[in-house]
Amino acid sequence: MKKILITGAAGFIGSQLAHRLWKEGNELVLIDNFSYGKVDNLIFEDHDFTNEVIKMDIRDKVGIKKIFENGDIDYVYNIAGIAPLPDCQSDPYEAIDVNVNGLVNILENARKYGVKKVIQASTNAMYENEKVFPTKENKFELPTLIYPNTKYCAERFAESYCETYGMSVTCIRFANVYGPHIDCLRKQPPFVAYMIRELYFDRTPIFHSNGEQRRDYIYVDDLIDLAIAVQNGEGFDCVNCSSMKNYSVNEMYKIACKIMNKNIQADYASDSHYWEKYPTLFEGKYKIKESILKNEINKYSLCDNTYAKEKYNWVPKIDIEEGLRRVIENECELLKNMKG
Repeated sequence: MKKILITGAAGFIGSQLAHRLWKEGNELVLIDNFSYGKVDNLIFEDHDFTNEVIKMDIRDKVGIKKIFENGDIDYVYNIAGIAPLPDCQSDPYEAIDVNVNGLVNILENARKYGVKKVIQASTNAMYENEKVFPTKENKFELPTLIYPNTKYCAERFAESYCETYGMSVTCIRFANVYGPHIDCLRKQPPFVAYMIRELYFDRTPIFHSNGEQRRDYIYVDDLIDLAIAVQNGEGFDCVNCSSMKNYSVNEMYKIACKIMNKNIQADYASDSHYWEKYPTLFEGKYKIKESILKNEINKYSLCDNTYAKEKYNWVPKIDIEEGLRRVIENECELLKNMKG
């Protein structure tokens, strides 16, 4: 039996990962500060993790040390972090403190107490300025925005620990992850969650630009398959987690409408509409550039997953229609007891 620490365990990905690892018979230590995580994510048909999660921030030096000091943690999945782009851009200090310093706190304790492997949640958002597709792990243009830069810096610190101390860390650069328990209630929910929520309540969704921007998506179960497979890697590694297929907003919406039997025409807003809930970005002497807003909304993403297939024998199994069907069934059940 392996003893595994999962940070961000009450979040969408962390909770799904915890459930899988529990089903496989591992002993789990779960932590979350519940700034983004939700209790609802922790309740599954066959197990309730609600009372098993320790409320703790990954920056808590004393608390994190206590979790590691027995020397019996085998693997760490650092899923905790601030992911919404506007949140990170609006409060860069907090984003850097959590996404970078939080990981360093984990790495330092993993070093001292002999953890076999740290798996770090990274992102394909760091490819935001890339023009070569599908994008490979080893060569890309450096990012601009705060969120991808925090993840890029976190990777550099992880590499430093591996080179300096001989540790093993794998950074998984997620494509756009979707699946059951995707966060429909967040202030700025992921596109898939927002789309399903609006359709469920028969509201007209508002998309940005013309809806033709294309992103790559990965179903959460496929991501977890890779996250488990990389336990066997040694040294420092970065690996894309992508289906190596991408879809436009309009294509995704068409599929969702078909599954949900809805016929609602979407509206389209300007590129800046996505950021309007964050007025501080438009205040002060230097305001966020319109070109940045436009580039982010219209960003094209497609990650190469060849390396994951070759090194870890990993292949994504869930196609977009089956994945959306599963998410819609789950989210509609959850939305039944909610008010629009």
